Amino acid sequence: MRIGVTLPQFRHDAEAAVEVARRAESAGIDGVFVFDHLWPLGQRMRPALHSLTLLGALVAETKRVTLGPLVARVGLVPDAVLVHTLVSLRRMAGDRFVAALGTGDGLNREENEAYGVPFLPFPTRLASVVACCRALRGAGVTTWVGGRSAAVRAAAGEADGWNCWGADAETFGAEAAGVAPGRALTWGGQVLIGRTRAEAEAKLRAHGTRPGLVAGTVDDLAAHFRALAAAGAAWAICAPLDIGTDPRAVEMLTEAAVTCR
Repeated sequence: MRIGVTLPQFRHDAEAAVEVARRAESAGIDGVFVFDHLWPLGQRMRPALHSLTLLGALVAETKRVTLGPLVARVGLVPDAVLVHTLVSLRRMAGDRFVAALGTGDGLNREENEAYGVPFLPFPTRLASVVACCRALRGAGVTTWVGGRSAAVRAAAGEADGWNCWGADAETFGAEAAGVAPGRALTWGGQVLIGRTRAEAEAKLRAHGTRPGLVAGTVDDLAAHFRALAAAGAAWAICAPLDIGTDPRAVEMLTEAAVTCR
């Protein structure tokens, strides 16, 4: 199973995100992924680096790691613009680029409407995901579809893989059964890891818990990785809550990854 990490992109300056990507590549992490949000969920006054622009910078700043959005949301720009942008990134990055797409959900409505972008009905957004996947695959771009509803999992049959966000390993395995055979099964979720149990508990008090958060020690994260691998996951993509504040976050993620390779 491959291991990926998301970046500290909810800030004005891109240097921290680029530095984490460099550090992740040097440490042996397999992939670097970026969120596609206009602000952090529920925090509209905070900034967010533009995902696809940041990916263009990462193409130049890295050499080996897989790169991609997790996930690029349809509806923020016309489908043709999204497809052409992702095809351009693939031409820049080559085979190490993955175009992960998603419909977004009700939590994203406020983002769209604040910028005058209509939040279209779910069937329309799902049809756009399918159309974009077909166009991207026709252009030679590897695609994943992200989302946990039965309809989205069925739509992953039009892609090369499926991403499940925030589920435990048992739920991941059960939901993966609804994905067409032959697709890469990938997991993503928030993590918060300490070197010791005491440090892990202190971090949890400081950051607070979240739905689906994997919190604990390096050994706890390693056990989660092993359970995901046993459930068929080809990737585990972690979003450390402290990725922008604890320089050891990448190091601990790498240590946990050793057990599932």
